Amino acid sequence: MAEKRDYYEVLGVKKDATADEIKKAYRKVTKENHPDLHPGDKACEERFKEANEAYEVLSDEEKRKKYDQFGHAAFDPNAGYGGFGGGFGGGFGDFSDIFSSFGDIFGFGGGSQTRNPNAPRRGDNIRAQLNISFEEAAFGCEKELSVPRVEACTDCNGTGCAPGTTPEICPDCKGTGSVRTTQRTPFGMAQTSSPCSKCRGTGKIIHQPCKTCRGMGSVRRAKKMTVKVPAGIDDGQTISRQGFGNAGVNGGPAGDLLISVIVRPHAIFERDGTSVLMEQEISFAQAVLGAEVEVPTLDGKVKLTIPEGTQPGAVFRLRGKGIPYLRGSGRGDQFVSVNIAVPKNLNSHQKEALREYAATMGEQDLGKGSGIFGKKKK
Repeated sequence: MAEKRDYYEVLGVKKDATADEIKKAYRKVTKENHPDLHPGDKACEERFKEANEAYEVLSDEEKRKKYDQFGHAAFDPNAGYGGFGGGFGGGFGDFSDIFSSFGDIFGFGGGSQTRNPNAPRRGDNIRAQLNISFEEAAFGCEKELSVPRVEACTDCNGTGCAPGTTPEICPDCKGTGSVRTTQRTPFGMAQTSSPCSKCRGTGKIIHQPCKTCRGMGSVRRAKKMTVKVPAGIDDGQTISRQGFGNAGVNGGPAGDLLISVIVRPHAIFERDGTSVLMEQEISFAQAVLGAEVEVPTLDGKVKLTIPEGTQPGAVFRLRGKGIPYLRGSGRGDQFVSVNIAVPKNLNSHQKEALREYAATMGEQDLGKGSGIFGKKKK
């Protein structure tokens, strides 16, 4: 198996590149290697997929931090880095316990009040990414998404106990999850509070843990769901699904699911807000004499009238052919920028006709010189 290339190398950016620089580089690479522009080209297809994979990591701040630290191993389940989202296993501890201890000793900061370990707590928010096409972003769609999340164990209903059993209130901390010790100091008697070692700060002891969740009360499962993508959504915007995040603790509400939308670049169109931008190539004769040409839109091909004497770079507006407004009714416009194609490999008759035209315009000796200044060497 070929070794994966560095994600920064794939997009052609430096490691200190900004989010905007990464986004621009991603658009450039995917547009150059878009399968629609290179049908049947496996190399372009692989580079297109490689760029999507790189952008999925580097566009996410948390994933990028992990990648910068551990490289590709950060996302390899066999490498042992899959669970370091909160640091190195919490090795630095929770500093709030330190300040709580000072409060107990010196009588400030509400040190006598301890958090109830069995109080309901809201679950964490989780994030996911959804890749959609340019057209799907414009008109909206429904997509199937599978998201790994923490759910309450259905076998024990979140208690962590085997069916038919209940947990015991910890006899050492009386269910508070913490124990207080009193000791003599140069300033007098002082009390300190620390997590109960018998119940590990939970306030309860499970003698017969649930076999499914092993006493945790929750399990990690992949949740399949249908996500409704609204018409007009743009690249980088977020769809929020309330209550679809990790399950709460002790009966608390679940967190939210935040879905970041990635819109794949289009082979022809570009987007600017609700406007669709494109370039249309026309011939020299069409520009001079005027013509009616077909141009693609999101709704299919339409007729565009090119007036006589159209200049290179002229822009034409197609009203109502842009992106639907995300909030409200109506659509933006499509803007068509005209490029005039210079003919190549003309035959002798075509060249002579062009010289006759040039002569009527006062231009002489066209195509007879040599060198960049049209002069012959004697």
